[in-house]
Amino acid sequence: MAEANLREESEALQRLADQSGSTLATSQELSFRRIWSLIWRCVPFLVPMWKHIVLLLILGAIAGSAFYVGGLVTIDVVSNKILVGSKLQPMQAKVLFLDESYVVQATAEEQIASDDEVTGSDEAAAAESDEDETADLLTVDQRKIVRNRSIFWFALGGLAIIALVSFVPYYGQWVWQSVNQNLRVRMHGQLEHLSLKYHHDSKVGDAIFRLFQDSSMITQVLDGVLLNFIGLLWALLTGTLFIVLFDPLLGLILCALFVPMYIATWKLTPFVRRRAHRNRVANSYLTSQLQEFFAAIRIVKASRTESTVLDKFKYMSQTALDAAFDVRLAFVLLSALVMLLGGLGVIFVEYLIGSWVLDKRDTLLGTALAFLIGFQIWNLGAFQAATGSYGDTTGASYGLVRAWSMVQDLFIGLERAFLLLDLKPDLEEAKSPSSFPQDVNSVRWEDVSFAYASNQPVLNDLSLESTQGEVTALVGASGSGKSTLMSLLLRLYDPDQGSVLVNGIDLRDFSLDQVRLNTSIALQSNVLFAGTIAANIAYARQQATREEIENAARVACAAEFVEELENGYDTELGERGGKLSSGQRQRLSIARALVRDTPILILDEPTAALDAETEHRVLRNLADWGENRVIFLITHRLSTIRNADKIAFLQDGKIVEHGTHDELVAIEGGHYREFVNAEMALAATGTDDV
Repeated sequence: MAEANLREESEALQRLADQSGSTLATSQELSFRRIWSLIWRCVPFLVPMWKHIVLLLILGAIAGSAFYVGGLVTIDVVSNKILVGSKLQPMQAKVLFLDESYVVQATAEEQIASDDEVTGSDEAAAAESDEDETADLLTVDQRKIVRNRSIFWFALGGLAIIALVSFVPYYGQWVWQSVNQNLRVRMHGQLEHLSLKYHHDSKVGDAIFRLFQDSSMITQVLDGVLLNFIGLLWALLTGTLFIVLFDPLLGLILCALFVPMYIATWKLTPFVRRRAHRNRVANSYLTSQLQEFFAAIRIVKASRTESTVLDKFKYMSQTALDAAFDVRLAFVLLSALVMLLGGLGVIFVEYLIGSWVLDKRDTLLGTALAFLIGFQIWNLGAFQAATGSYGDTTGASYGLVRAWSMVQDLFIGLERAFLLLDLKPDLEEAKSPSSFPQDVNSVRWEDVSFAYASNQPVLNDLSLESTQGEVTALVGASGSGKSTLMSLLLRLYDPDQGSVLVNGIDLRDFSLDQVRLNTSIALQSNVLFAGTIAANIAYARQQATREEIENAARVACAAEFVEELENGYDTELGERGGKLSSGQRQRLSIARALVRDTPILILDEPTAALDAETEHRVLRNLADWGENRVIFLITHRLSTIRNADKIAFLQDGKIVEHGTHDELVAIEGGHYREFVNAEMALAATGTDDV
């Protein structure tokens, strides 16, 4: 397929998605109010895990506080005490179990007064002051003792960090994945309850992408964005406060730096959001392409269109790759700009603080914390702590910007997941449902009209009735409305006009579960699953006994080949029943419908894969089995139709003829008579089985 055609198809898919509302409008602003609304919608999925979430938050708060305070103390002890030799603060000495000889005695005011005296005295006073300063330093042996005892605490802290780093992330992943599981299960349940109209209009791959990819955004939103955002905001506020405590001028410089960061983020946010939306749509289409390919793998191989399919996949995969790259490039551009601004600010601040250290400038509130850390004046430890805190604070601002960029992508995905939950099923449950009758005496369609699309009517003012003990055959060309008629009986859809009645009661007055619990269907597609033959027959009625399974198989004429297998009903089938012939699969499909023992049975081309003899036996068994039931046959085979008690011939969504085989054949120029003559002519040429 030419690239131009591929591009045109991709653009058509994009337009279809936008028109159907399956994607989000890129023009809608992701405001804080909208973000909060989405976060609030996550609450029901958090409730089952609230105890674990609270514990996780407590552990995070403890770990964060311990890291911050422990980091400051470590910097002071290593830089000022062990390396420079300054005496310990009172709390430090107590923790290290050291006596008063290790503790600094002079307060900051006394140190300042001492410095003033040195400035205005003679050389003797200066010498005496130098001796006092030497007395305030730790001896070499004392420094070794401080180092050795600190190593114990450093090792203990390291073990605690390892334990936290190992446990908390694992525990957090388990908590958030459990939240994601709650959302996925809810979405799957919603997909099951949505009507077939939704599934006809939507791509399977889009639903899969929403279920597995978009739903996972709840973990990233809550853990990677919300908690991370709170943590970064906390780090930003505490870091800014800490810097102001060192010197208000540093805080003013930092606040001034935030202004261009905010402007850059505000200007580039729409750029990021558009690319995030495009990325989601492109990957959704790619998933749909994969699903369609694997579902049609036999047709692809039989038609020798592998190269065409591969070209289409390569193009759509490249489109998805480009979209993913574009959104990450947008993240990088915004992040790089913010990092550049923060880096320039850090360089300037380090130069400024370096000059203060040389001048031994006083810190603002260092004295208030003298019991714990020795940052009364700008020294090596204060320089490292302040510049480190400044870098961490600008890093937190960068993290906030990056988290905001990720919000544009994550919340679009989360909204796609919630959009699925917001869809209202077309079929409404009765508020006070009636009890479904145990004995079904009649099934009637009364003046029924239905259309999948408003401009494409399928059924037009149709009326039909079938009573208990009757086998009604529905005959007509493809598209005449036969399957749609049965879909209304299963209440997969509701009629646009008219009613479907069971014993005179509208189906809409029963619960959906009761309608489908009392109606069985066997499809021509004969879908089987990996597992035993018994499990496949009992698929829709797990509580069926072995006797009931075997009875259903006998009615469907499946028992004769099943019992010849080495393991009988316990024989394992391959994927989709690949070990069986098409006729054997069809008989198992009929047995699966029969084992449910419902008062209404629908058979869609039930004998299409059966030979004439087996078909005759199956239909004879069904006639005996269905004496107290209502049975409908959708078929094109004349041999099957002849055995029906009643025949309804459909054309253009209407029943144009209705009666027995003999009655309808007797109608001169009748539709059914023409159908029989055509089938007989085909049989005479050996091209059809009658």
